Amino acid sequence: MVKTGPRTADVVAAVDRWLAAPGEPEPWVVETSGSTGRPKRVELSRRAMLASADASAARVGGAGRWLLALPASYVAGLNVIVRSLVAGREPVVLEDSFADAVAALGPGGFLSVVPTQLQRLLDTDASALAEFHTVLLGGGPIDPALRARAAEAGVRVVATYGSAETCGGCVYDGLPLDGVALALGADGRVRIGGPVLFEGYRGDPELTAEVLVDGWFLTSDAGRLDEDGRLQLLGRIDDMVVTGGVNVPAPAVAARLRAHPLVDAAEVLGVPDEEWGNRLVAFVVGTATLDELRNWVAQERPRSWAPRQLVSLPEIPMLPNGKPDRVLLRGLA
Repeated sequence: MVKTGPRTADVVAAVDRWLAAPGEPEPWVVETSGSTGRPKRVELSRRAMLASADASAARVGGAGRWLLALPASYVAGLNVIVRSLVAGREPVVLEDSFADAVAALGPGGFLSVVPTQLQRLLDTDASALAEFHTVLLGGGPIDPALRARAAEAGVRVVATYGSAETCGGCVYDGLPLDGVALALGADGRVRIGGPVLFEGYRGDPELTAEVLVDGWFLTSDAGRLDEDGRLQLLGRIDDMVVTGGVNVPAPAVAARLRAHPLVDAAEVLGVPDEEWGNRLVAFVVGTATLDELRNWVAQERPRSWAPRQLVSLPEIPMLPNGKPDRVLLRGLA
């Protein structure tokens, strides 16, 4: 379980003062996770955070007290604090016992978690999870089997997509929240518009100008719209690994690996290679061999998508917000 740190109460109090400040206060600054390199300092206006909170409550059909189970320093944790305070209740901070925290929260509360957390909670506290009005699930790829398991346990899960630059999740189950604009560029890059956009990167106007263009935030993610107009994410633009002249979407390969019966967890990245330009590396928790994994991928995908290197791990290294530590993984390869 991801803990929120010893100063969470101070953060909650500071956010409460920020929300009550007269006029439009200075933006709140959060850092990106740094999962792909140097973290960025993202400036979020109060009006954007409130727009996000209002749109979220409208979509899930309710507002109330939240359980804070994510770091308060990241946008997902900030969202929990803001939404709970806007509803007139301080959030309950998860410290040790999930059951005790749920009891303190009361029935009909709200929760935001990443897939790893949901998996663990379904293993240990499924009945307590079912007491929540809504469980928002974001921060990474979501295994359909995980959602199905949650549904069987009576847990209402809503998959969210967004980033610090969009005040967190702004697309719920593939559809943008009210007031949020969603579009795809010619290269499939996901673009977001609307009142939830950030003000800019503190101290980095050049980078701000690169990603805030004509009222749109140009994300680093590739996607497509299905026949119902729902967003399907294909991975990060820079997750398209060019290996041997072939464009390979690393997240799609990782998703296939996770379906192997001998694999408990998997991530896939490209690393520089003299022969291939980049070679596809599979970081796997499990007992499958490289040949088994290559054949498994080739059963459903082009053979050129099969990883060329296997790094076996006891667990996938994670950042404090529950996302894989890509920088560390590349170092292991």
